[in-house]
Amino acid sequence: MEQQRERIRLLDILRGFAILGTLGTNVWIFAYLGNLSYITTFDHSGWWNINDLLRMLVLFLVNGKLLGLLTIMFGIGLELKYQQAFRKAKAWPGVYIWVSLILIIEGLLHYILVMEYDILMSYGITAIIVAFIVKGGDRVISRTMKWIGSIHTTVILAFMLLLLGSGASMSLGSFDEVATLYKEGTWLQQLQYRVSHFLQLRIEAIFVIPMNVFLFLLGVRLMRSGVFANDQNGRRQRDKLFNIGIYIGVPLNLLILIPGGVFDLPVRYLFAPLMSLGYIGLIGKMIQYTQENVLWNFLESVGKMSLSCYVMQNVISSIIFYGWGFALGEQLNSLTIIAIWLGISLFQLFFASVWLRIFKFGPMEMLRKRTAGIFEQRS
Repeated sequence: MEQQRERIRLLDILRGFAILGTLGTNVWIFAYLGNLSYITTFDHSGWWNINDLLRMLVLFLVNGKLLGLLTIMFGIGLELKYQQAFRKAKAWPGVYIWVSLILIIEGLLHYILVMEYDILMSYGITAIIVAFIVKGGDRVISRTMKWIGSIHTTVILAFMLLLLGSGASMSLGSFDEVATLYKEGTWLQQLQYRVSHFLQLRIEAIFVIPMNVFLFLLGVRLMRSGVFANDQNGRRQRDKLFNIGIYIGVPLNLLILIPGGVFDLPVRYLFAPLMSLGYIGLIGKMIQYTQENVLWNFLESVGKMSLSCYVMQNVISSIIFYGWGFALGEQLNSLTIIAIWLGISLFQLFFASVWLRIFKFGPMEMLRKRTAGIFEQRS
Protein backbone atom coordinates (compact mmCIF):
# COMPACT_ATOMS: atom_id res chain seq x y z
CA MET A 1 0.00 0.00 0.00
CA GLU A 2 2.84 2.41 0.83
CA GLN A 3 4.45 1.69 -2.51
CA GLN A 4 1.21 2.43 -4.33
CA ARG A 5 0.72 5.68 -2.42
CA GLU A 6 4.22 6.93 -3.29
CA ARG A 7 3.82 5.97 -6.92
CA ILE A 8 0.55 7.88 -7.27
CA ARG A 9 2.08 10.88 -5.51
CA LEU A 10 4.90 10.98 -8.05
CA LEU A 11 2.34 10.89 -10.86
CA ASP A 12 0.45 13.85 -9.39
CA ILE A 13 3.67 15.82 -9.01
CA LEU A 14 4.66 15.12 -12.61
CA ARG A 15 1.18 16.05 -13.82
CA GLY A 16 1.31 19.35 -11.92
CA PHE A 17 4.77 20.10 -13.32
CA ALA A 18 3.51 19.37 -16.84
CA ILE A 19 0.47 21.64 -16.50
CA LEU A 20 2.49 24.64 -15.30
CA GLY A 21 5.17 23.97 -17.90
CA THR A 22 2.60 23.85 -20.70
CA LEU A 23 1.72 27.44 -19.85
CA GLY A 24 5.39 28.23 -20.45
CA THR A 25 4.67 27.66 -24.15
CA ASN A 26 1.12 29.00 -24.32
CA VAL A 27 1.98 32.25 -22.57
CA TRP A 28 3.93 33.40 -25.66
CA ILE A 29 0.92 32.71 -27.89
CA PHE A 30 -1.24 34.81 -25.58
CA ALA A 31 1.41 37.54 -25.17
CA TYR A 32 1.76 37.94 -28.94
CA LEU A 33 -1.97 37.65 -29.63
CA GLY A 34 -2.03 34.34 -31.48
CA ASN A 35 1.12 34.94 -33.53
CA LEU A 36 2.73 31.50 -33.72
CA SER A 37 5.93 32.88 -35.23
CA TYR A 38 7.00 33.70 -31.67
CA ILE A 39 7.23 30.03 -30.74
CA THR A 40 8.99 29.05 -33.99
CA THR A 41 12.06 30.17 -35.95
CA PHE A 42 10.46 30.18 -39.41
CA ASP A 43 10.57 33.95 -39.72
CA HIS A 44 13.97 34.40 -38.07
CA SER A 45 17.19 34.17 -40.08
CA GLY A 46 19.84 35.92 -37.95
CA TRP A 47 21.33 35.60 -34.49
CA TRP A 48 19.14 36.28 -31.48
CA ASN A 49 18.93 39.57 -29.63
CA ILE A 50 18.55 39.30 -25.86
CA ASN A 51 14.76 39.49 -25.99
CA ASP A 52 14.53 36.69 -28.54
CA LEU A 53 17.21 34.65 -26.80
CA LEU A 54 15.35 34.67 -23.46
CA ARG A 55 12.19 33.52 -25.21
CA MET A 56 13.97 30.75 -27.10
CA LEU A 57 15.76 29.50 -23.98
CA VAL A 58 12.42 29.13 -22.20
CA LEU A 59 10.95 27.41 -25.25
CA PHE A 60 13.97 25.09 -25.36
CA LEU A 61 13.02 23.94 -21.85
CA VAL A 62 9.25 23.70 -22.30
CA ASN A 63 8.02 23.81 -25.91
CA GLY A 64 6.74 20.32 -26.72
CA LYS A 65 8.52 18.84 -23.69
CA LEU A 66 5.87 19.52 -21.09
CA LEU A 67 3.08 18.85 -23.57
CA GLY A 68 4.80 15.54 -24.30
CA LEU A 69 5.01 14.83 -20.58
CA LEU A 70 1.33 15.68 -20.15
CA THR A 71 0.45 13.33 -23.02
CA ILE A 72 2.42 10.52 -21.38
CA MET A 73 0.61 11.24 -18.11
CA PHE A 74 -2.76 10.88 -19.86
CA GLY A 75 -1.61 7.48 -21.08
CA ILE A 76 -0.68 6.54 -17.53
CA GLY A 77 -4.11 7.67 -16.37
CA LEU A 78 -5.71 5.45 -19.01
CA GLU A 79 -3.67 2.48 -17.77
CA LEU A 80 -4.80 3.13 -14.19
CA LYS A 81 -8.43 3.15 -15.35
CA TYR A 82 -7.81 -0.08 -17.26
CA GLN A 83 -6.30 -1.73 -14.17
CA GLN A 84 -9.25 -0.54 -12.09
CA ALA A 85 -11.74 -2.00 -14.55
CA PHE A 86 -9.80 -5.28 -14.59
CA ARG A 87 -9.76 -5.51 -10.77
CA LYS A 88 -13.50 -4.85 -10.59
CA ALA A 89 -14.22 -7.24 -13.47
CA LYS A 90 -15.92 -4.47 -15.45
CA ALA A 91 -16.15 -4.27 -19.23
CA TRP A 92 -13.38 -2.35 -21.02
CA PRO A 93 -13.44 0.24 -22.45
CA GLY A 94 -17.03 0.49 -21.21
CA VAL A 95 -17.58 3.68 -19.23
CA TYR A 96 -14.15 4.98 -20.23
CA ILE A 97 -15.54 5.77 -23.69
CA TRP A 98 -18.10 8.08 -22.09
CA VAL A 99 -15.38 9.69 -19.96
CA SER A 100 -13.38 10.35 -23.13
CA LEU A 101 -16.42 11.82 -24.88
CA ILE A 102 -16.89 14.14 -21.92
CA LEU A 103 -13.26 15.22 -22.33
CA ILE A 104 -13.91 15.99 -26.01
CA ILE A 105 -16.92 18.13 -25.07
CA GLU A 106 -14.88 19.93 -22.40
CA GLY A 107 -12.18 20.56 -24.98
CA LEU A 108 -14.70 21.86 -27.51
CA LEU A 109 -16.07 24.35 -24.97
CA HIS A 110 -12.54 25.35 -23.99
CA TYR A 111 -11.64 25.83 -27.67
CA ILE A 112 -14.70 27.97 -28.41
CA LEU A 113 -14.80 30.03 -25.23
CA VAL A 114 -11.11 30.39 -24.30
CA MET A 115 -8.32 29.26 -26.63
CA GLU A 116 -8.06 27.90 -30.17
CA TYR A 117 -5.05 25.70 -29.36
CA ASP A 118 -6.90 23.44 -26.93
CA ILE A 119 -5.38 19.98 -26.40
CA LEU A 120 -8.29 18.28 -24.63
CA MET A 121 -10.25 17.42 -27.78
CA SER A 122 -7.24 15.69 -29.31
CA TYR A 123 -6.63 13.82 -26.05
CA GLY A 124 -10.24 12.67 -25.91
CA ILE A 125 -10.08 11.23 -29.43
CA THR A 126 -6.69 9.65 -28.70
CA ALA A 127 -8.03 8.10 -25.49
CA ILE A 128 -10.82 6.32 -27.37
CA ILE A 129 -8.36 4.92 -29.93
CA VAL A 130 -5.85 3.81 -27.30
CA ALA A 131 -8.53 2.24 -25.11
CA PHE A 132 -9.21 -0.37 -27.81
CA ILE A 133 -5.49 -0.88 -28.50
CA VAL A 134 -4.85 -1.57 -24.81
CA LYS A 135 -7.66 -4.09 -24.82
CA GLY A 136 -5.66 -6.11 -27.37
CA GLY A 137 -2.83 -6.75 -24.92
CA ASP A 138 0.93 -6.12 -24.77
CA ARG A 139 1.65 -7.55 -28.21
CA VAL A 140 -0.85 -5.24 -29.91
CA ILE A 141 0.52 -2.30 -27.93
CA SER A 142 4.09 -3.11 -29.00
CA ARG A 143 3.18 -3.54 -32.67
CA THR A 144 1.14 -0.35 -32.74
CA MET A 145 3.96 1.67 -31.18
CA LYS A 146 6.47 0.34 -33.73
CA TRP A 147 4.14 0.95 -36.66
CA ILE A 148 2.83 4.38 -35.75
CA GLY A 149 6.19 5.53 -34.35
CA SER A 150 7.99 4.58 -37.56
CA ILE A 151 5.49 6.39 -39.76
CA HIS A 152 5.50 9.53 -37.62
CA THR A 153 9.31 9.61 -37.46
CA THR A 154 9.65 9.06 -41.21
CA VAL A 155 7.23 11.88 -42.06
CA ILE A 156 8.88 14.41 -39.75
CA LEU A 157 12.45 13.55 -40.80
CA ALA A 158 11.51 13.52 -44.49
CA PHE A 159 10.06 17.01 -44.14
CA MET A 160 13.22 18.18 -42.35
CA LEU A 161 15.50 16.68 -45.00
CA LEU A 162 13.39 18.26 -47.72
CA LEU A 163 13.89 21.69 -46.22
CA LEU A 164 17.61 21.07 -45.68
CA GLY A 165 18.11 19.79 -49.21
CA SER A 166 16.21 22.55 -50.93
CA GLY A 167 17.57 25.33 -48.79
CA ALA A 168 14.01 26.61 -48.54
CA SER A 169 12.41 28.08 -45.48
CA MET A 170 8.85 27.60 -44.38
CA SER A 171 6.56 30.44 -43.43
CA LEU A 172 3.45 30.23 -41.32
CA GLY A 173 2.00 33.25 -43.11
CA SER A 174 0.83 36.53 -41.69
CA PHE A 175 -0.83 36.74 -38.29
CA ASP A 176 -1.67 40.45 -38.55
CA GLU A 177 -5.44 39.95 -38.79
CA VAL A 178 -5.50 37.50 -35.89
CA ALA A 179 -3.36 39.80 -33.74
CA THR A 180 -5.67 42.72 -34.53
CA LEU A 181 -8.69 40.63 -33.57
CA TYR A 182 -7.22 39.71 -30.19
CA LYS A 183 -5.99 43.23 -29.62
CA GLU A 184 -9.12 45.17 -30.60
CA GLY A 185 -11.95 42.65 -30.95
CA THR A 186 -14.53 41.79 -28.33
CA TRP A 187 -14.74 38.37 -26.68
CA LEU A 188 -17.79 37.55 -28.81
CA GLN A 189 -15.91 38.43 -32.01
CA GLN A 190 -13.05 36.17 -30.95
CA LEU A 191 -15.51 33.39 -30.18
CA GLN A 192 -17.06 33.80 -33.63
CA TYR A 193 -13.60 33.61 -35.22
CA ARG A 194 -12.83 30.30 -33.49
CA VAL A 195 -16.17 28.82 -34.54
CA SER A 196 -15.98 29.98 -38.18
CA HIS A 197 -12.35 28.78 -38.58
CA PHE A 198 -12.83 25.49 -36.75
CA LEU A 199 -11.18 23.13 -39.25
CA GLN A 200 -8.33 25.51 -40.02
CA LEU A 201 -7.51 25.99 -36.34
CA ARG A 202 -7.80 22.27 -35.52
CA ILE A 203 -5.19 21.11 -38.04
CA GLU A 204 -2.48 20.62 -35.41
CA ALA A 205 -4.90 18.81 -33.08
CA ILE A 206 -5.54 16.30 -35.87
CA PHE A 207 -1.91 16.13 -37.02
CA VAL A 208 -0.63 15.17 -33.55
CA ILE A 209 -3.07 12.27 -32.97
CA PRO A 210 -0.55 9.64 -34.21
CA MET A 211 2.13 11.07 -31.90
CA ASN A 212 -0.41 11.23 -29.08
CA VAL A 213 -1.31 7.57 -29.61
CA PHE A 214 2.38 6.64 -29.36
CA LEU A 215 2.91 8.71 -26.20
CA PHE A 216 -0.29 7.41 -24.58
CA LEU A 217 0.94 3.87 -25.20
CA LEU A 218 4.39 4.83 -23.93
CA GLY A 219 2.72 5.97 -20.71
CA VAL A 220 0.96 2.59 -20.50
CA ARG A 221 4.26 0.76 -21.00
CA LEU A 222 6.07 2.90 -18.43
CA MET A 223 3.36 2.22 -15.87
CA ARG A 224 3.42 -1.51 -16.50
CA SER A 225 7.20 -1.69 -16.31
CA GLY A 226 7.23 -0.21 -12.80
CA VAL A 227 8.94 3.10 -13.62
CA PHE A 228 6.93 4.92 -10.94
CA ALA A 229 7.29 2.29 -8.21
CA ASN A 230 9.20 3.25 -5.07
CA ASP A 231 11.66 0.36 -5.31
CA GLN A 232 15.05 -0.43 -6.79
CA ASN A 233 13.62 -1.34 -10.19
CA GLY A 234 11.72 1.95 -10.37
CA ARG A 235 14.79 3.98 -9.41
CA ARG A 236 16.94 2.14 -11.97
CA GLN A 237 14.44 2.78 -14.76
CA ARG A 238 14.07 6.44 -13.83
CA ASP A 239 17.87 6.74 -14.02
CA LYS A 240 17.69 5.42 -17.58
CA LEU A 241 15.02 7.97 -18.49
CA PHE A 242 17.15 10.74 -16.98
CA ASN A 243 20.13 9.66 -19.12
CA ILE A 244 17.98 9.58 -22.26
CA GLY A 245 16.79 13.13 -21.58
CA ILE A 246 20.25 14.52 -20.79
CA TYR A 247 22.49 12.77 -23.30
CA ILE A 248 20.10 12.41 -26.24
CA GLY A 249 17.18 14.77 -25.64
CA VAL A 250 19.10 17.92 -24.71
CA PRO A 251 21.51 17.94 -27.71
CA LEU A 252 18.71 17.25 -30.18
CA ASN A 253 16.44 19.90 -28.68
CA LEU A 254 19.23 22.49 -28.77
CA LEU A 255 18.71 22.48 -32.55
CA ILE A 256 15.76 24.81 -31.89
CA LEU A 257 18.31 27.59 -31.37
CA ILE A 258 19.28 27.37 -35.05
CA PRO A 259 17.08 29.93 -36.87
CA GLY A 260 15.34 29.33 -40.17
CA GLY A 261 12.61 26.90 -39.19
CA VAL A 262 14.26 23.71 -40.45
CA PHE A 263 14.34 22.09 -37.01
CA ASP A 264 11.09 23.50 -35.60
CA LEU A 265 8.91 20.52 -36.50
CA PRO A 266 11.36 17.74 -35.55
CA VAL A 267 12.17 19.41 -32.24
CA ARG A 268 8.52 19.87 -31.21
CA TYR A 269 7.09 16.66 -32.65
CA LEU A 270 10.01 14.22 -32.49
CA PHE A 271 12.84 15.24 -30.17
CA ALA A 272 10.84 16.98 -27.42
CA PRO A 273 9.41 13.74 -25.91
CA LEU A 274 12.98 12.57 -25.24
CA MET A 275 13.36 15.49 -22.83
CA SER A 276 9.91 14.66 -21.45
CA LEU A 277 11.34 11.29 -20.39
CA GLY A 278 14.32 13.11 -18.92
CA TYR A 279 12.00 15.25 -16.80
CA ILE A 280 10.37 12.09 -15.41
CA GLY A 281 13.80 10.80 -14.44
CA LEU A 282 14.95 14.15 -13.04
CA ILE A 283 11.92 14.79 -10.86
CA GLY A 284 11.88 11.16 -9.77
CA LYS A 285 15.50 11.47 -8.62
CA MET A 286 14.82 14.78 -6.85
CA ILE A 287 11.80 13.40 -4.99
CA GLN A 288 13.83 10.36 -4.00
CA TYR A 289 16.14 12.57 -1.92
CA THR A 290 13.69 15.28 -0.77
CA GLN A 291 10.31 13.57 -0.37
CA GLU A 292 8.84 16.19 1.99
CA ASN A 293 9.89 19.27 0.05
CA VAL A 294 7.10 21.87 0.17
CA LEU A 295 7.33 22.34 -3.60
CA TRP A 296 6.32 18.72 -4.16
CA ASN A 297 3.25 19.23 -1.98
CA PHE A 298 2.19 22.25 -4.02
CA LEU A 299 2.84 20.52 -7.36
CA GLU A 300 0.93 17.50 -6.13
CA SER A 301 -2.10 19.71 -5.51
CA VAL A 302 -1.91 21.17 -9.02
CA GLY A 303 -1.62 17.65 -10.40
CA LYS A 304 -4.73 16.52 -8.54
CA MET A 305 -6.76 19.27 -10.19
CA SER A 306 -4.80 19.50 -13.44
CA LEU A 307 -7.83 19.95 -15.70
CA SER A 308 -9.12 22.87 -13.64
CA CYS A 309 -5.67 24.46 -13.56
CA TYR A 310 -5.18 24.04 -17.31
CA VAL A 311 -8.39 25.86 -18.13
CA MET A 312 -7.84 28.45 -15.39
CA GLN A 313 -4.36 29.43 -16.56
CA ASN A 314 -5.65 30.03 -20.09
CA VAL A 315 -8.58 32.13 -18.83
CA ILE A 316 -6.19 34.22 -16.71
CA SER A 317 -3.82 34.67 -19.66
CA SER A 318 -6.72 35.78 -21.89
CA ILE A 319 -7.69 38.42 -19.35
CA ILE A 320 -4.12 39.70 -19.04
CA PHE A 321 -3.23 39.89 -22.73
CA TYR A 322 -6.38 40.27 -24.84
CA GLY A 323 -7.97 43.60 -25.72
CA TRP A 324 -11.17 42.98 -23.75
CA GLY A 325 -9.02 42.43 -20.64
CA PHE A 326 -5.91 44.30 -19.56
CA ALA A 327 -4.73 44.50 -23.22
CA LEU A 328 -1.05 43.79 -22.52
CA GLY A 329 -0.59 41.77 -25.72
CA GLU A 330 2.42 42.87 -27.82
CA GLN A 331 3.30 45.39 -25.10
CA LEU A 332 5.80 43.43 -22.97
CA ASN A 333 9.36 42.19 -23.28
CA SER A 334 10.38 38.57 -22.74
CA LEU A 335 11.51 39.05 -19.14
CA THR A 336 8.12 40.45 -18.17
CA ILE A 337 6.28 37.67 -20.00
CA ILE A 338 8.39 35.10 -18.14
CA ALA A 339 7.55 36.85 -14.88
CA ILE A 340 3.83 36.65 -15.72
CA TRP A 341 4.16 32.92 -16.45
CA LEU A 342 5.88 32.36 -13.12
CA GLY A 343 3.33 34.57 -11.36
CA ILE A 344 0.37 32.62 -12.74
CA SER A 345 2.15 29.38 -11.81
CA LEU A 346 2.73 30.54 -8.23
CA PHE A 347 -0.90 31.60 -7.95
CA GLN A 348 -2.05 28.20 -9.14
CA LEU A 349 0.27 26.39 -6.75
CA PHE A 350 -1.25 28.22 -3.80
CA PHE A 351 -4.81 28.18 -5.15
CA ALA A 352 -4.80 24.42 -5.71
CA SER A 353 -3.32 23.79 -2.28
CA VAL A 354 -5.96 25.92 -0.54
CA TRP A 355 -8.83 24.55 -2.67
CA LEU A 356 -7.97 20.94 -1.86
CA ARG A 357 -7.93 21.71 1.85
CA ILE A 358 -11.60 22.59 1.52
CA PHE A 359 -12.78 20.31 -1.29
CA LYS A 360 -11.79 16.79 -2.27
CA PHE A 361 -11.60 17.54 -6.01
CA GLY A 362 -11.00 20.51 -8.28
CA PRO A 363 -14.15 22.16 -9.75
CA MET A 364 -13.87 20.56 -13.18
CA GLU A 365 -12.72 17.25 -11.75
CA MET A 366 -15.75 17.27 -9.48
CA LEU A 367 -18.09 17.94 -12.41
CA ARG A 368 -16.48 15.21 -14.50
CA LYS A 369 -16.66 12.69 -11.65
CA ARG A 370 -20.36 13.34 -11.13
CA THR A 371 -21.07 13.11 -14.86
CA ALA A 372 -19.06 9.90 -15.20
CA GLY A 373 -20.92 8.53 -12.18
CA ILE A 374 -24.20 8.83 -14.08
CA PHE A 375 -22.88 6.57 -16.84
CA GLU A 376 -21.43 4.12 -14.31
CA GLN A 377 -24.83 3.76 -12.67
CA ARG A 378 -26.44 3.06 -16.03
CA SER A 379 -23.82 0.51 -17.09
